[in-house]
Amino acid sequence: MPAAPAGRTARPIALIGPMAVGKSAIGHQLSQHLGATFVDTDVVVVANHGSIAEIFASRGEHAFRELEARAVARAIEDAQGSSTVISLGGGAVLDSGTQQLLERCTVVYLQCDADTVAERIARNSGRPLLAGDAMERWKTLFATRRPVYERLADLVIDVRNGSVPDLAHRIEDALRGYAAAGTAAVPTPAATKEVEK
Repeated sequence: MPAAPAGRTARPIALIGPMAVGKSAIGHQLSQHLGATFVDTDVVVVANHGSIAEIFASRGEHAFRELEARAVARAIEDAQGSSTVISLGGGAVLDSGTQQLLERCTVVYLQCDADTVAERIARNSGRPLLAGDAMERWKTLFATRRPVYERLADLVIDVRNGSVPDLAHRIEDALRGYAAAGTAAVPTPAATKEVEK
């Protein structure tokens, strides 16, 4: 089935990246700029199944990942043909089904480093995967997941500097450029990756 030319049919925008990078805050702001719906898949899981920490404690990470994959699939399915902004949990991209579904979205990887997230992680102790030495756990998880983020991304946005509104504007500009490039030609997937500094 031929893909619709980019820029003519609206596509959901999926924000991916590590824990505490700001996907929820930036995604919410971006959706307001675009006049689009915002869906945070972690919030969907919590609304339907209780806190993530409780799910991990009572049912384990595997059960959480299944619930998360279902929430992501529903969000992407519901968002087809729209510019809905979808924020994914840091580990959601590890699911092979989710990776396939992301081909139906414009995927924006929010790129950062440990220094960017250290203060946020120190303030928020409710992340079950960061129990113990939170920053060391974060670095280990990020090292494992970063190649997946980079492979899936259509756009890479460096979020180490700038306020949430500023970063949302930068993503909006990058999306506009990406859509315009897509209408001019249908580039190979490797050529569509753009790094926004």
